[in-house]
Order: sequence, then C-alpha cells, then structure tokens
Amino acid sequence: MARTQIAESEQRQMDKLKAMATFVAIVDQGSMSAAADQLARSPAAVVRSLAELEKQLGVRLLNRSTRRLALTDEGRDYLQHCRRILADVDAAEFQLDTRRANPAGKLSITAPMMFGRMHIAPLLNQWLQQHEGMSAELTLLDRTVDLIEEGFDLGLRIGQLADSSLVAKPLGHVRWVLCTSPDLLKRLTQTQQQEQQNQSLIHPLDLQELPTLAFTASGNHWPFRHEGSDCTVKIKPVFASNQIDTLLQACRDGLGITRVLSYQAQQDFEQGTLVPVFANSSPAPVPVQFVMPHNRLVSPRVRSFLNSTTEPLQQRLQDIEQTLSGF
Repeated sequence: MARTQIAESEQRQMDKLKAMATFVAIVDQGSMSAAADQLARSPAAVVRSLAELEKQLGVRLLNRSTRRLALTDEGRDYLQHCRRILADVDAAEFQLDTRRANPAGKLSITAPMMFGRMHIAPLLNQWLQQHEGMSAELTLLDRTVDLIEEGFDLGLRIGQLADSSLVAKPLGHVRWVLCTSPDLLKRLTQTQQQEQQNQSLIHPLDLQELPTLAFTASGNHWPFRHEGSDCTVKIKPVFASNQIDTLLQACRDGLGITRVLSYQAQQDFEQGTLVPVFANSSPAPVPVQFVMPHNRLVSPRVRSFLNSTTEPLQQRLQDIEQTLSGF
C-alpha cells in the first residue's frame, strides 16, 4: 500500500474515533448544543459529525425532534460498542503516559565493541538502576548492524551514515590518531635526526619506512590531510590484529606505530603510556551518533534512555577532544 493510502486510512480511523466520542457526548449530555459545549466545538460541527457517522454506518442512531433525542435500537447497541472502544483507547493512552514516566520492558542496544564497553555500558548501568521496571541487552559488535533486521531499538554509530532509513541523533565526533610509545618515539626521533639532519617525522609518508601496527578491518592504506592536501600512505605492518586492545598493548610495548580512534587511546594519552604522532595530519573528524529506524515511533524506553545519556556522552566526547588538543 502506498504511503498516501496508509496516511488516508489512518486519518479515517482517527475521524471514526472522533465521531464515536461525539456520539457518546450527545447521548450523555442529552442535546447537540450541550455536547458541543463539552467538546469545545460548534453545534454545526457536532450535527455534521453525527450525520456523517450515520451515513457511514447506514443506520439511524438517534431519533431527533425539536424537544428531545432518543436512541434507536441500533443506536443503543452501537453506543455500548463505542463506550468499550473509547475506554480501551483511554486505558492504552493512560498506560503509555505511565510508561513515559516509568518506562518498562526491554531496551535492545548495539554499539562498537570498545566504545560500548567504555562509554555506553556505564551509562546503561546507571540508567537501569534508576528504572527498576526496565531490562536491557547490549550487543557490542565492530560491524555495521541492520537495526530493523536484527531487532535493535537503538544503535551507536561512529562514521558517516550511508543508510537513509535511519534517524540520527548527533553526539559529537572523534578523530583518527596515530600513536606510539614514548620510548619508541624517542628512538625513532634520534634515528631520523641522525639520518635527515634534524628533520624528524615531518610527513606521513615517513610511515612507509617505520614499523606500523594495523587494525585488520581498517586495511593497510591510511588517509591523511597534511598541510591542506589529502594523501594516502600504504603501510607494511609488522603486526596486525582484529582487536584494538591487542594493538594498543603492542604499541605500549614499543613494537610500532598504530592508528586508532581518539577515544580508544584517550586513557593511554592521559597516563603517558602512549603519545600521538602526526597529530596535525589527521583526516576529517568522524561523527558519533545514536541511530534509530525512521519507520518506528520512538518508544518511551528509548526516549528515556536518550534523555538520560545524550548529555553525558556529549561531555565524554568533548573531554576526549580536549585530551587530544593538549598535545
């Protein structure tokens, strides 16, 4: 069914509920004018609503005279159905209002492995402590997840969004950074100074002659923006791994230079176990955002989690950027 047809069908259903409520108000108030006052509508609109409802149903619901209104047999039966349907709608809305204040159910989230462990999990734990009626499932994967196909309420994405079927809530950005151990940098700098007359690690192309450590999923071509120009350096890694933690440890051990996202090396930078290199040659920042399927209404549990975690995550990303700017 086309989108316009769906919208028209939904509008007809809403109009039908409104007409039912008008019919019940007429019966309860005893007159068209009294029903109009209760509904804050004009008497003409109330008369028209009843007439259209009777036309759609093909029966007369009320016998009207100048002095009184009387239910027909069909009207009496239909009134019972209307009261039950409207009561069910009111109960459903009340339940949703309650869940907006106290969301319940299960929240299913996915995020990149290291970012999720460092930043999503602690905030999720705090949120669950504040909402006893909630449960959650956090799936950490270093791959792009189809939220609809795999049944996730919410995802954390790092990178440009290629999927137009997602709604994004921006949080900030991170950067690609190159880092190494202070001891290895000192040795490389001394070697470069001896060989290149005090010109040490001045261009990303120097990496072609230096020991590097590669994240398997990122490949062996590293992009840079150096002095206003884009360039790509093909590296020959002495070690590669599909786990960032493993690469960072190899980097701390002085095995080579590795390329990671700034949040992945933040603690090492703060502790001095790693230092950035070629910091002025980083490519464009990488956006970080929550994403949701665009064809779903935002549930109370998702809205509650976003309201609780958006600002703290934005602050964490700003802190990461501040750490990097200190070098």
